Amino acid sequence: MQTRKHPLFLLSGVATNAVGYDLCPKSSFARFMSGQGFDTWVLELRGSGLSTFRVGIGEDSDASLGESKGRLEQRPSESFMNGADRLSSFFDDGVSSQIGSQIRNLSQKLLDVIEGSQQFVSPNVGLFQGLFPSELEDVIKQLDMVSKYDWDLDHHLEEDLPSAVEYIRTQSKPNDGQIFAIGHSMGGILLYAMLSRSCSQGRDSGLTSIVTLGSTLDYTPSNSSLKFLLPVADPARALNIPAIPVGTLIAAAYHFSSSPPYVLSWLKAQVTAQGMLHPQALTKLVSNSFCTVPAKLLLQLTTAFQQGGLTDRSGNFLYKQHLKKSKVPVLAIAGDQDFICPPTAVYETVKSIPEHLVMYKVFGEPGGPHYGHYDLVGGRWAYHEVYPCIIDFLSRHDV
Repeated sequence: MQTRKHPLFLLSGVATNAVGYDLCPKSSFARFMSGQGFDTWVLELRGSGLSTFRVGIGEDSDASLGESKGRLEQRPSESFMNGADRLSSFFDDGVSSQIGSQIRNLSQKLLDVIEGSQQFVSPNVGLFQGLFPSELEDVIKQLDMVSKYDWDLDHHLEEDLPSAVEYIRTQSKPNDGQIFAIGHSMGGILLYAMLSRSCSQGRDSGLTSIVTLGSTLDYTPSNSSLKFLLPVADPARALNIPAIPVGTLIAAAYHFSSSPPYVLSWLKAQVTAQGMLHPQALTKLVSNSFCTVPAKLLLQLTTAFQQGGLTDRSGNFLYKQHLKKSKVPVLAIAGDQDFICPPTAVYETVKSIPEHLVMYKVFGEPGGPHYGHYDLVGGRWAYHEVYPCIIDFLSRHDV
């Protein structure tokens, strides 16, 4: 096996952990890159995966365990509705109270569907428990934690990434101190922002070359489905809701997108193109890879839908504007059926990078296969089409 000169740093998307890069042995981008000789590292940004808050050992943790046990002894429907009530309680009077009421009503409708279905299964194995093995308790835990989710994209950029990069340098010890980096979705946004900051400050980014997968700093020319986040983010700012438990909500909603009455059937199309991900792999991805996201982070990401693209938290620094000074080679990859970050959005950022330093590639053919947002990382054909393209690009810059 060829040994590479530079370590590889993988960054996940918004509200996701490392699972997407290591879904299973047969669908693991991280293991594939390691097998190609790269010293491969996956960063879980603060608030995701192993980088979440933990209760310390002691009386508080014992009390927490006892409380959790009591909650789990409730009927699943009671536990779920308690969580929904607590979520709706974040909303105050007036218009916002209607939102809280809608949360309770939707939760009750979901329970009516589920508990109605329980008549046709064994009374000892409730369908609700089968559908939500861990999400019920997770709802409550996430609601307990939301007040601690107080960071934005700039916190990741200014604090998390430098610490991670320095740690990788220390452990891997590349001769020139440089590393490769690959970012999916928000991971790619962070890499672009990292290059932009370095250019504006006249310093070395420490990156040999980067690959972005379904990423952009400017969504304005596209019809990105991320626009659906905008109505969610604005009330979050006005009502001072610290965080949204995306992982819990998506994991719960997914079960209703794959069985009658097919509520939220659009969800799968946002993740993967038809036939590109095995059903069991998709279930694992949706159930295990998404996390809670701070409202502040969503609010900053919405600036990518405004003229000029993503800005820093002050609104004065346009990240895309400084990429023209970059000296780091970039491979920007898009999926033909990526509804979250369509090719037009990806190309909008590509245009800001010096032409001799950027490669732009759209995967997907008119007759198939097609690539959705996650398929660029773990789709069935990524191993045969996307991965070799990335290996070829990185190899040419591993000098």
